[in-house]
This record gives sequence, C-alpha cells and structure tokens, in this order.
Amino acid sequence: MNKKENKPTGDIGEQIAAEYLEKLGYKILERNLKLFCGEIDILAQDKSTIVIIEVKTVRGSGWGSAADLVRHKKQQKLRLLASAIAKEYRSKNIRIDVVSVDFSGYGDYKISHLKNAVEG
Repeated sequence: MNKKENKPTGDIGEQIAAEYLEKLGYKILERNLKLFCGEIDILAQDKSTIVIIEVKTVRGSGWGSAADLVRHKKQQKLRLLASAIAKEYRSKNIRIDVVSVDFSGYGDYKISHLKNAVEG
C-alpha cells in the first residue's frame, strides 16, 4: 500500500486517538499541524505539559508495539518538532507520546498509549 491508500485508515486512527486522549483529560490544541520541519499528528495539553502525539494506525498483526512503529529517523524528526514547539509555546514541559490504533481484531480496535516514547 502506498501513502495515499493508507490515508483514510490513518485519518480514522487519528480521530480515535483524539477522542481517546480527550477522555483522558487532554486538551487537543491542533491536529495535523504543519511546521517548517514536519507535521504533528496531534498537539495536546496534559495539565501543564504540551504533548506531541505521533499516531500510528495499523491493520493486521505483526507490527509490534507503538514504540516499535516509530523508527530512528522519525524519532529525530519528532525531537526537532518538539524543539520548535518548545520555542513557539515558550515551554520547557514538552513530551512526545505515541498512540497506536490497531485494527487487527474483527471489527474492533485496540489502543496502545506510550507516554514519553521519544526522549529529548
């Protein structure tokens, strides 16, 4: 599958992730925020912490954990995005989380949320 074919699945996963985070008390600040250095799937606030959330949506088993889905190159990009957000929001409380939405089950999905998935 190419990126275009994956987009509808990714959009559904991002919507599910946003609803999940709101239920946990996160305030969604932005979705699909485009910056000079990349895009943030979801930018949220968890109490006094600004959280960059990378959403990974998969169909089928064998993909590994949420952390496994964010490879080294993507981690570097997320760190760069965190630096840009820290300047924009004038905040030292920045965290990077990964939320995976797995549609492996028959008509159902499983959410995995890894806080501080990428260290600065």
